[in-house]
Amino acid sequence: MIPLRALLLRQSTPVTTLLIIAANVFCFLFETVQPGYMQSSILAHYALVPDRLHPTALITSMFLHGGWLHLIGNMWFLWVFGSHIEDAIGSAKFLLFYLICGIASGGVQLITNLGSPIPTIGASGAIAGVMGAFLMLYPRARVLTLIFIIFFITTIDIPAAFMLIYWFAIQLLSGLSSINSLSDAGGVAWFAHVGGFLSGILLVRIFASQRRRYSY
Repeated sequence: MIPLRALLLRQSTPVTTLLIIAANVFCFLFETVQPGYMQSSILAHYALVPDRLHPTALITSMFLHGGWLHLIGNMWFLWVFGSHIEDAIGSAKFLLFYLICGIASGGVQLITNLGSPIPTIGASGAIAGVMGAFLMLYPRARVLTLIFIIFFITTIDIPAAFMLIYWFAIQLLSGLSSINSLSDAGGVAWFAHVGGFLSGILLVRIFASQRRRYSY
């Protein structure tokens, strides 16, 4: 399932969301123009690597991505859900909320992978926090969603609660199944997603002042 847009009225321009997207695109383009040894150096200093942790990596790792699909997927989810959370809590508070969720997600990933030499990068932990916030503020909102049924592709409006709980269940079950695995969990930081989502659920009530109206 790929969310296309949330059927909600937005009363302000999501400036912070757009700036976060721009920052991620800029950092990715900067990564791609570096020679191979420089890319390795960027990962060593700015990715979240449990066995040689730089505390600042809890933030810098949020702005690194492993490829165009990784970047585009994350930024699309951020736009679909983040623009409405920013509208609900305000631009300045949204930036703080986003960063805290990203740090919390990185902390959970670190704790569940102590001693691992595998770098963790990407904004998905922070975006998972945004998705958790959306679940709490707009559980009955409808989300226009692209779905794939064998050889058919169609769109359908589904409740946000169903989509987000389903997404979270996949992350949690995938994370649990990766415990004690000899692989690197397929290169996905499942527990960063879990930690980010739960932090968003816990924190959004502190940041949110009011709910917005639905549009149909």
